[in-house]
Amino acid sequence: MCLAIPAQILEIKSGDQAVVELSGVRRDISLALVDNAAVGDYVIVHVGYALSRIDPEEAQKTLRVMAASGLLTSTEQSA
Repeated sequence: MCLAIPAQILEIKSGDQAVVELSGVRRDISLALVDNAAVGDYVIVHVGYALSRIDPEEAQKTLRVMAASGLLTSTEQSA
């Protein structure tokens, strides 16, 4: 089973790269598979690639469920 996690885009870099944050951890990811992503958007991330954009409310709901099940330590996201 694979797990894709919602993360918020903090910075767009050159070459289809971006910085996202999840539970206070920042990671570089690829946006090559997602068109028109912008800072502040939530994306579903799997193995370093954003797969699609996700509604912010749905992202927060998913993060709360993951935190409640022990998969995450926090649901805090940068605004």
